[in-house]
Amino acid sequence: MATVPVIPEAALEEQFLRASGPGGQNVNKVETAVQLRVHLARAGLPDRVLARLLQLAGRRVTGEGVLVIEASRHRSQDRNRTEARERLQELVARAAEPPPPPRRPTRPTRAAKERRLEGKARRSGVKKLRAEKPRAE
Repeated sequence: MATVPVIPEAALEEQFLRASGPGGQNVNKVETAVQLRVHLARAGLPDRVLARLLQLAGRRVTGEGVLVIEASRHRSQDRNRTEARERLQELVARAAEPPPPPRRPTRPTRAAKERRLEGKARRSGVKKLRAEKPRAE
């Protein structure tokens, strides 16, 4: 397993905003949602990890090369902040793993082909016998 690169604090930027969802009247006045912005150019990630991170992140990366992670599931700012950072770490860990090798197509064995054909012949025979039976009326 590959070691997970650590992103320096200088590459991170947090912004707090009002979240929708549970919270009653509190939700209208307290900024509990977190938008974690990661400046990938300052993150100091190896090239192969950065390339895979861009692929995994997809539309979460802006045109300026900033990865945006939003967390608003919890009612407290601190828990949302922790969740955003955990999700970032998870994403970087997945990007650090080497991609799986491409699938090599296989072919059925001769015995498997014969078994398949035998089953088809047996089923065909059953249907032919059914067709030959006179109907009782």
